[in-house]
Amino acid sequence: MRKRQVILKRDKSFSRNTTTSSLTLRTVRYGECQKNHAAGIGGYAVDGCREFMASGEEGADGELMCAACGCHRNFHRREVENEAVSESSSPSSNGK
Repeated sequence: MRKRQVILKRDKSFSRNTTTSSLTLRTVRYGECQKNHAAGIGGYAVDGCREFMASGEEGADGELMCAACGCHRNFHRREVENEAVSESSSPSSNGK
C-alpha cells in the first residue's frame, strides 16, 4: 500500500531580487511486520508478513489493520521517500 503526502514549503530568500520556493513530495510505504509475538514468554518471533495491506478502504475502520497478519499498521516498518523540487525566479522573468 502506498500513501502520498504533499508538503508545501516556501523558503524566502534574503535577496530582494530572487524568490525561491520548494515543493517536497513524501511517499510513505509500510514494509514487513516487526511485531514480536513471543514477547510475553521472553522470546522473539515474528510472523513473516512482508508488507502492510490495509484490510479496509481509506477512512473505514479497517484502514489501520493489516489484512495479511492482523496487526496494526504501527508494527510495520515505515519507509519514507522524499522528493524535493525547488523553483527559482527573478523579478525580471516574472514580467515585473
